[in-house]
Amino acid sequence: MSYFKLVIMNTTYKQTTIKGRYILLSLFSLALMFNSGCKKNFEEYNTDPTGIPNKDVEITSLFKPIQSNIFHNYQTAQNLSADAYSGYMMSPTPFKTEYNLNYSMVDGWNANGFKDMYTYVMFPVSRIAAAGSRTTNPDFWAIALILKVEAMHRVTDKFGPIHYSKFGESLLSAEYDSQEKVYQQFFLELDTAVSTLQTYVAAHPTEKPFASSDLLFSGDYGKWIKFANSLRLRLAMRLSKVDPATAKLQGEKALANTGGLMSAPADDAAVAVTNGTSDLYMITKDWADNRLNASLASYLTGFKDPRLPVYALPATDPLFAGQYVGIRIGSNIPAKDDYTTYASLNTTDTFTQLKAEQLMCAAESWFLKAEAGLRGWAGAGDPQTNYEKGIDVSMQQWGVSVGNYKADNTSTQAAYQDLKNNANKSDAVSTVKIKWNAGGTNEQKLEQIITQKWLAIFPEGQEAWSEFRRTGYPKLFTVVNNKSNGAIDTQIQIRRLPFAQSEYNTNSKDVQAAIQLLGGPDNAGTRLWWDVNKGNF
Repeated sequence: MSYFKLVIMNTTYKQTTIKGRYILLSLFSLALMFNSGCKKNFEEYNTDPTGIPNKDVEITSLFKPIQSNIFHNYQTAQNLSADAYSGYMMSPTPFKTEYNLNYSMVDGWNANGFKDMYTYVMFPVSRIAAAGSRTTNPDFWAIALILKVEAMHRVTDKFGPIHYSKFGESLLSAEYDSQEKVYQQFFLELDTAVSTLQTYVAAHPTEKPFASSDLLFSGDYGKWIKFANSLRLRLAMRLSKVDPATAKLQGEKALANTGGLMSAPADDAAVAVTNGTSDLYMITKDWADNRLNASLASYLTGFKDPRLPVYALPATDPLFAGQYVGIRIGSNIPAKDDYTTYASLNTTDTFTQLKAEQLMCAAESWFLKAEAGLRGWAGAGDPQTNYEKGIDVSMQQWGVSVGNYKADNTSTQAAYQDLKNNANKSDAVSTVKIKWNAGGTNEQKLEQIITQKWLAIFPEGQEAWSEFRRTGYPKLFTVVNNKSNGAIDTQIQIRRLPFAQSEYNTNSKDVQAAIQLLGGPDNAGTRLWWDVNKGNF
């Protein structure tokens, strides 16, 4: 297929103003970057959402959409998978008899979690590069790299191998990288981003040229550096079992950087809402498709956690009105009305219509440092001090008093009882306590760290699910009804999302190669590269 025909056949035009004149904008103008060829899965995720030709691109116009679209199609791309698998949330809506929440994968939902980040992040970032920003606006390019890593680590941590290092190089293939290679590139891109921003800040300490395009930090490059360092520490810790040497190297680099880590709630990375309604508010309040997961409710109530009424609203069901009763994942739900009355996210005071959507909170950095200390990484500090500081910072973030919470050495996870269906009940699956167990083993201390980190980083279910898979903590209630036909072990729980059928239809050769890199069948029971089946120490 010729270059000209590709543009004509795959183009929808709209009119807009750039630099004071009208131009035609191609919705599929990636083709303008190449001389010939027709990419097999071009329509799937190399679709230009901005429509701005490279020669006329105003790179500042691309950044707000990139930031806000990290949560694009949030309900299907994350809420009906990672948010539930992490133990945070559960839908009261029986969308169909077999669906993600009882381990029967819905291909169309999972496809959104894959292709959207190519359409709404990778493509615009490639446009920013093509506009020459590496040299003309290196500080903006640094921000683009951080956003790229933030968005795409979510994709690889869902699926495993992804199309990354060679994105945009060919219209004829979409070659996948192993997850190991993807992570290597993440670290290199963060190197470039941090060094570039630090150089810029040293030369222009008071300038904020990115302010009008920034939905996270209002143009504060110091906070972007902290975010990038904290993101590096997060990704480094992800490799702690599969590649301890690289994990330590990259973790210590993050800990040593003079720009520092996120340390206080003012450093939190959260995307400001630009469309009038946050995703969590919409699916929880407007659509009534989202409720509290039984696992989260069981820890919050068992620990008498002061964040409970901030995170959640109690049930309104006549059987247990006023109680924080969540829904266990995989429950048989005959009708939506049966379970919408269970405990919900607090959309009245906390997760309101305009609540910024959290990518990473400062409390996470303290818990990462606590684990780094357990692992002997230089610059990490004392594990107990960092653990307790993480709790303090989380309580500050949510505006509650920590009180005697850190001294509680008796409270544990509560059992779960569903008064509407006794088949859903479960004894508590963890005996972990809050007070730091100074005499415990590293494994016991890690369960404390990860359990408290899990409570602190709510509602960011993608990261919580990734950490559960890496460490096995916190211990979560298993799925009640497992309809995976044996692909997923109920006790081990779900490990990844399968590649979308659309990838097989349009990019079969490269998908088959990706499955070889995956090292197991393309189903939801196969572990990712960093998800190693062995002890944490």
